[in-house]
Amino acid sequence: MRASTFLTSTFFAATALAHGNIVSPPVRQAGAVTQQVCGAQAVSALTTDITGPLENVASNGSPDCNIFLCKGIQFEDNQNNVQEFAAGEQVDFAAEIPIPHEGPCNVSVVDLATNTLVGQPLISFASYADEALAQLPLNNTQFSVTMPTDLGTQCQQPGECALQWFWFGTNAQQTYEDCVDFVMTA
Repeated sequence: MRASTFLTSTFFAATALAHGNIVSPPVRQAGAVTQQVCGAQAVSALTTDITGPLENVASNGSPDCNIFLCKGIQFEDNQNNVQEFAAGEQVDFAAEIPIPHEGPCNVSVVDLATNTLVGQPLISFASYADEALAQLPLNNTQFSVTMPTDLGTQCQQPGECALQWFWFGTNAQQTYEDCVDFVMTA
């Protein structure tokens, strides 16, 4: 009886933390540089619940830690995780959404130096992860984007650009974000 109660409680606690994240392609992960820039409390929040909203991440107040840019996770912790994409290439995404919160979502190319979008979103959902649905549409957890063909010389250096998955749960007032570092190849 105790083991059953413990397992049930552990399962409930683990799923109660979860909201949503990208599982493929590989996204930024917090490490030593993120801890140095954003603080141990931020890294603890980012690693304890990788699916949690940005509103749950408290930084140390450093101006170099922007929680709303790739969750504050620093590129230097992810230099070995840079993906290579070609113009016009289709990139498949997989997301986990254990606890849906309806709201808009998009995937965009972001200029990391300025935290601005490069062009238009590659995919947009006016209504994403609607908790009122009995089952989420497949395109909420499995979708593809086509890499832009008009980036010119942008996004050719590691650390310059990322694909940013950005989702805002309107009723929950919670923001979810993941970044895929990439370079454009010839």
